[in-house]
Amino acid sequence: MGRMTFVFRRLLLLVPTVLGVTIITFFMIHLIPGDPARTILGIHATPRAIAILHREWGLNRPLASQYWLFMDRLVHGNLGISLYYNVPVWGLITSHLPATLWLICYAAVLAVIISVPLAMIAASRKDAVRDHIVRAVPLLGLGMPAFWLALILQTEFGVRYRLFPVTGYGAGLLGHLHSMFLPAVTVAIALCPVVIRSLRASMLNVLGADYVTTARAKGVPGPRLFIRHVLRNAVIPAVTVLGINIGFLIGGTLIVEQVFALPGIGALMINSIFSRDFPVVQGIALTFGIMVVLVNLLTDVAYASLDPRVRFDR
Repeated sequence: MGRMTFVFRRLLLLVPTVLGVTIITFFMIHLIPGDPARTILGIHATPRAIAILHREWGLNRPLASQYWLFMDRLVHGNLGISLYYNVPVWGLITSHLPATLWLICYAAVLAVIISVPLAMIAASRKDAVRDHIVRAVPLLGLGMPAFWLALILQTEFGVRYRLFPVTGYGAGLLGHLHSMFLPAVTVAIALCPVVIRSLRASMLNVLGADYVTTARAKGVPGPRLFIRHVLRNAVIPAVTVLGINIGFLIGGTLIVEQVFALPGIGALMINSIFSRDFPVVQGIALTFGIMVVLVNLLTDVAYASLDPRVRFDR
């Protein structure tokens, strides 16, 4: 089986995944207390006005009928109209998607830049003081709530030292890199401990291989040995760990976007939940599901491409 066939078969898995996401999201969002018509019209809304909106939006139909209408629109590429913003849901999501993609990619790059040198430092001297420090200190990132860490970074580097903006998305490449540095660091800190531990363990296994011993016997310098022989072979398992955790972090960016006031789909989803905007919440959940599946697909392709022992037909 070739690479394209493998990718095509994995893309077919999007169909049951998307179907499952639509079912879970649709029925769970309707379990949230509150009436979107009453939320939009306010506390002084009359029963007649609420009934008119229910009929206009189809909320007076049974849930099964509403779900069938949603799926019929989805098959035709229509996610419906936002109840709160009164604009097409697809256009609303695409206008907020770039900020979220920027945050995820930026955080992934920062996580790699931080994790690779630290893992090399830890693996170069197993059980030494620096090894214990590298393994212990990043674990603090797992115990820090994202919103708390975001507020600390905002206070120190945004308010006190005025090095970075505390809110906003920026304009242009340099503007995005500067404005989104703090939220990207917040997300990356949660990702680094897992990547460091995985990469360190993989490096230690590679260091015991015969070809590494042979390279050392030939007098290959330490930095060159790690980069050309150890890192290239140890990075393969770390790619899988990184890809899986990026998939989890896609949903974890909601709070970070809200704290830093980023115009991403995470913040849009939180606002839509509070306003009971069913079509937007369903569309964003569907987008998140597709993004996670695509990240896992790219991880599998990267793993098979890096390791010649892995076949696409397995």
